[in-house]
Amino acid sequence: MTYCVGLRLASGLVFMSDTRTNAGVDNISTYRKMHNWTVPGERSITLLSSGNLATTQALVSILDERSKAPGERQPSILAAPSIFQVARLVGDTLRELIRTYSQDGPSGDGQFSATVIVGGQIKGGEPRLFMICPEGNFIEASEDTPFLQIGETKYGRPILVRAFDAKMSFADAIKLLLVSFDSTIKANLSVGLPLDYLVHARDQFEPAFRGRIDRQDRYYKMISDGWGDALKKAFDSLPQFHLKG
Repeated sequence: MTYCVGLRLASGLVFMSDTRTNAGVDNISTYRKMHNWTVPGERSITLLSSGNLATTQALVSILDERSKAPGERQPSILAAPSIFQVARLVGDTLRELIRTYSQDGPSGDGQFSATVIVGGQIKGGEPRLFMICPEGNFIEASEDTPFLQIGETKYGRPILVRAFDAKMSFADAIKLLLVSFDSTIKANLSVGLPLDYLVHARDQFEPAFRGRIDRQDRYYKMISDGWGDALKKAFDSLPQFHLKG
């Protein structure tokens, strides 16, 4: 399992993903689930992946191979005219991969299933964010649905629903995501550190900020401890329930 989130802000896009792909008493693996393709000054595209590791690695390898010489390896996400067309290309590639791996064809419940988030900006267009399903179809983030999640979403979603603001700064967005991820990590062993993040500022066409947060990160520890203390204080400040009878 995994947990990945893409936020659609007024000032750009923010991405975050964990790196755990296997969880057990003696079997924990770490793989990068965030990938970025950039043509400085022209486009920046980021992909987050969740699901069968072989499928997601094959997807990224195909997209990366086509990007090496897009004139010779069509279709390439570096030649697509819009982020919408990038989403279509990624969806088609994912569907064909699952169909190849599975005799039963593409299925959201199949052992070769995978779901991805892809977003970014191409010069002349707006920053856009899509979630692509195993069947190859997709949905787009909007003002009504300003963030997209894949993987183990239920534990971190309430944090985002209550606190997200499209006008928030990139720094506040990272802080919000860290609270969401910390809540998920504490509730589910299959999600774990390190966490990768990437910020795409509107009209910059290359990552403005990117990095990795591990278990020794002092700020992450402050967020984790501080959020726990804040919840306890908020609970204690609520009106007391009175039992009757």
